[in-house]
Amino acid sequence: MATADPKKKKKKRRKKESLEHKRNRILVALGIFAVVYALDELGTLTAAFGTPGDIYASFMLFLIPFLIAGYDVLQKAFNNIRRGKAFDESFLMAVATIGAFAMVLFPDTDPHMAEGAAVMLFYQVGELFQAYAVGKSRKSISAMMDIAPDYANVEQADGSLEQVFPDDIAVGTVIVVKPGERVPIDGVIVEGETQLDTAALTGESAPRPAKSGDDIISGCINMTGLIHVRTTKPFGESTVARVLELVENASEKKARTENFITRFARIYTPAVTGAAAVLALGGGLVTGAWSDWILRGLTFLVVSCPCALVISVPLSFFGGIGGASKLGVLIKGSNYLETLADVDTVVFDKTGTLTNGTFSVVAVHPEAGYTEQSLLEVAALAESFSDHPIAQSVRVAYQGEVDPKRVSNSANDAGHGVTATIDGKHVVVGNAKMLAAAGVEAPDCEVVGTILHVLVDGIYAGHIVIADTIKADAEQTIRDLHAAGVKRTVMLTGDREEVAAAVAKRLGLDEFHAQLLPGDKVERVEALLAAESGKGKLAFVGDGINDAPVLTRADVGIAMGAMGSDAAIEAADVVLMDDKPSNISRAIRVARKTMSIVWQNIIFALGIKLLILALAALGIANMWLAVFGDVGVAIIAILNAMRAMGVKNL
Repeated sequence: MATADPKKKKKKRRKKESLEHKRNRILVALGIFAVVYALDELGTLTAAFGTPGDIYASFMLFLIPFLIAGYDVLQKAFNNIRRGKAFDESFLMAVATIGAFAMVLFPDTDPHMAEGAAVMLFYQVGELFQAYAVGKSRKSISAMMDIAPDYANVEQADGSLEQVFPDDIAVGTVIVVKPGERVPIDGVIVEGETQLDTAALTGESAPRPAKSGDDIISGCINMTGLIHVRTTKPFGESTVARVLELVENASEKKARTENFITRFARIYTPAVTGAAAVLALGGGLVTGAWSDWILRGLTFLVVSCPCALVISVPLSFFGGIGGASKLGVLIKGSNYLETLADVDTVVFDKTGTLTNGTFSVVAVHPEAGYTEQSLLEVAALAESFSDHPIAQSVRVAYQGEVDPKRVSNSANDAGHGVTATIDGKHVVVGNAKMLAAAGVEAPDCEVVGTILHVLVDGIYAGHIVIADTIKADAEQTIRDLHAAGVKRTVMLTGDREEVAAAVAKRLGLDEFHAQLLPGDKVERVEALLAAESGKGKLAFVGDGINDAPVLTRADVGIAMGAMGSDAAIEAADVVLMDDKPSNISRAIRVARKTMSIVWQNIIFALGIKLLILALAALGIANMWLAVFGDVGVAIIAILNAMRAMGVKNL
């Protein structure tokens, strides 16, 4: 039995209690501050202690909420100074607020203890808002982290079930998944049938049916029936492990904008600290009004705190990645989210991406007195000994029972077709070349696909069209991409020219290139990349092993995750867990919305701060306006950043 779960819960509980404790501490400090402020403003302190005793009483009383609220900030600033990393927002808050209290040493100026306590209190309120916002944006990702299974059920000889760590399960082991449990490891159902909840992986709310013989991926919930699953991968290589790895690594890959803000803060913070010192000392030396200029310097410090930028920009990216995960779209880092916002060219592989990747009969055209069913019966019997996908699709379309005893002298002509004797009649099922060899000219067919012609004792009985069917949402995908501002949609395929042309025309693609080898696809993508102008980016969408080189070469590689190959998912920057291409346009809209919010916060925060900094330097802005310039701007930016999580209407 797994023992990790109680530890995980205990760790989460401690974290939650810590946040609640901080919230309660701030509320107590705010209450005390309100009482002291009221006593000060109503003149109660002056009446009780006289002048200048009221100032010192005010100093001591305001110091109480200041220390209750801000002792951790002061402690952090002190520890950072000891480590040689002084210049951060804690340092700015500590210097500015302690300086405000120190103004009591200047009897000729108004006291500023209330402002000093208020700056620390509202800074901590802003920190609480940040913690709440980060917690909310983590919810969708935390939900995904909860897909990690704690155990797998292995049936013992006596029929009992033993709970074993998924890491200890060997490939090929048959495990039992009970209703309500998560599937711990990828595998194939060998017994039972059920409905699967795949919402945590794909964002798809509708349950999926699954029966014996079906592949099943880890992380989904078994809803109804007891199933036995033969594992096909070790736990470390299964879908759930890959998803968790992608999510855990996403925060490590920062966007250019994030890196710029980080570098900006490192230079900006010591620069404004120096500017505040120059302002206070320079003004004091020139005018002699030390208290006035020191107050200006302190106000300058409070306003200059870069927390609005440092908090809101990463939070916006984090929210965007979390929002995308709600749609079943995994983005491996904020750098890929930023690039995705600039995509104006989307290149698709065809098979398995725009099409289902499975052959099926799309048309049956009988002749010479045959019906559709009788023509399918003849073809299915002729193909009864073949395991080729085309042969399988014919047998599936026939649906009747195939009796191999009716078939003799079966022979396969690789790449052309099969011949057989069925009920004493000589049957040929194959392509136009095979018919020509039999002295019969194959008629044309308007339906695009692989055509199987059928001869029975030299008489043309008709033909069957086999094709890879287009995904239900593929056509809508192209429309949505164009509506989202994508200028160019391109399809690359190794399929025949006429098949590719038919798919491209039906879907409304801007261009296509057919009969390509994997190396040819890379060359085509290179050419398309060279044609990009400005800051436009190219995304490639694929699902196969042969797509991995192209996924790596594109500006953004997008892989089909649920049924895609491991190589494609590893090489890609974005993974669509539900294999629906329509989510590509939604991912692009999430990325563009996120980048819009990022730049709104940058422009708003810098604009307001520069304005109040100028007013502070001129002595127009007081400490209360400085509080708004710091904490108010930060809270507004955080609330704006939280909008990146909203993806319902995208």
